[in-house]
Amino acid sequence: MGRISVFNFMSLDGFFEGPRKGDISWHRHDAEGGAFAAENLKQGSTLLFGRVTYDIMSSYWPTASAIQQDPVVAERMNNAGKIVFSRTMKTAGWQNTTVMGGEIVDAVRNLKQTDGKDMTILGSGSIVTLFAEHGLIDSYQFMVDPVVIGNGTKVFNGISKRLNLSLTATRRFDNGCVLLCYEPAEQR
Repeated sequence: MGRISVFNFMSLDGFFEGPRKGDISWHRHDAEGGAFAAENLKQGSTLLFGRVTYDIMSSYWPTASAIQQDPVVAERMNNAGKIVFSRTMKTAGWQNTTVMGGEIVDAVRNLKQTDGKDMTILGSGSIVTLFAEHGLIDSYQFMVDPVVIGNGTKVFNGISKRLNLSLTATRRFDNGCVLLCYEPAEQR
């Protein structure tokens, strides 16, 4: 059975994006974080995106600038299998991308059981909340930046039930970010 993990940047006050859609300008990107991202992408998970995150990622990673600035991460992002969840999008221009609409909870539950491939949600707060509420997420990784931004979109914006999580790992980065890894408490 495949596992679903979440990887998100998060401000100290719990936002995964700033006041503007897709705003992560407050995140401290550096070489150590880039190496961590490249290592995570080496694992070959299918990447899962909501429409907004997909638009942001697909407008950057295939570009010459991304390939020049971070060739390893760009190659792995571009070559990874990707699923974008959208009610309105019919086709995707980014290579190796499948568009999935309709009842995505049942479709992803089926993928977990039949495909057996691990999947990683990047960004995509509404997808994280939806899948968390349905018990589909097996692990969470939050890269917490030492910054308070005061406004934006909360990681679990609008969640309707309590999630009990167990801390499984931590890592401190030289730039002051801290990686916090959790699993649902029921699974441990």
